[in-house]
Amino acid sequence: MVEPYMAIALQTKMWDDWRKNLDHIRKVMGTAIGLTSLEYPVKLVALAEGAIQGFGATGPGPLPVVEIPGEQTDILGEIAKAFNVYIIAEMFCVKEPEFDDRLFNVAFIISPNGQVIYKRYKMQLEYMAESWTTSPHDVWDAWVQKKGATLDSLYSVAETDIGKIGCMICMEGGYPEISRGLALNGAEIIYRATYHEPFVGDGTWELQNRAHALFNTCYVIAPNNGVYEGKAMSEKGPFDITGGNSMIVDFKGKIIHKVGAGYDTYAAGLIDIEALRRHRTSVMGIGNFLKDLRTEAYKIIYEQPIYPKNTRLTGPAPPDRWLANQKEAYKKSVDILLQRGIYIKPSTKE
Repeated sequence: MVEPYMAIALQTKMWDDWRKNLDHIRKVMGTAIGLTSLEYPVKLVALAEGAIQGFGATGPGPLPVVEIPGEQTDILGEIAKAFNVYIIAEMFCVKEPEFDDRLFNVAFIISPNGQVIYKRYKMQLEYMAESWTTSPHDVWDAWVQKKGATLDSLYSVAETDIGKIGCMICMEGGYPEISRGLALNGAEIIYRATYHEPFVGDGTWELQNRAHALFNTCYVIAPNNGVYEGKAMSEKGPFDITGGNSMIVDFKGKIIHKVGAGYDTYAAGLIDIEALRRHRTSVMGIGNFLKDLRTEAYKIIYEQPIYPKNTRLTGPAPPDRWLANQKEAYKKSVDILLQRGIYIKPSTKE
């Protein structure tokens, strides 16, 4: 039996200095855990995308290549042991030995004994990240050969004593397939880290997080960032680029706790895995959607490819980290949708 416990979506400010960020995370995590554990014990803390490295990894200059496990996860492991919690986090530019100079955006989980127990590689990339981040789909044939085309290789889930946990990162929140893959691999808690403005203040971030929870009967823990202190985004001082609004959503799509923007804070909520399991196994009607998926009818939706696979399978990594020609690739995908009659060109005035 899994006893109810508290989870924290930790919202922290960032610098272009991972050591400084981790020192800051340690301090504010202690405060957040101390206050939250007055009711139930805290067993899970989730950090936002960029919380460790800042967003300097996405700007000019040499790529800050890291490894998992590595220096950063060793420090996080000590923090996890000190507070006896699971920590979910993310890092950019992660070296994967099986893929030469290709670098990945990776979500990972550290157990209370300080060990990395889980990694998942970001599949859906935002436009400006295409040049310095590799998706498994970009090296698809090699990925399938080395890791397989399975739920475990693409939508991995960690089985822990506090529930089954799967991860998705930022842009992936715009694709229902990601959370559905995690849910169909058994996820009971989905980590969804970070979005940026204007897609937080306009409600997109909340809408996506609640939908992923509702459609998959999962808890969603969604940490976003505090202000950015790094010079990669602003020379004049702190800049709130994400809009905060960290939140925890229950398995019925209802917000348990949501906080504001622009500062160090946290959302905390009670996770009751046994209640989720009772709901999944006893509700035969609306609100328990995986039970009656008519899977054969949905396969046809994806029979014809849209975005090309294997775009990074061979050759050197792109020299232009911002990849100015990426829009051309997207235009080709739009042309495919137009040719199939899925999209229709808008009327134009003479």
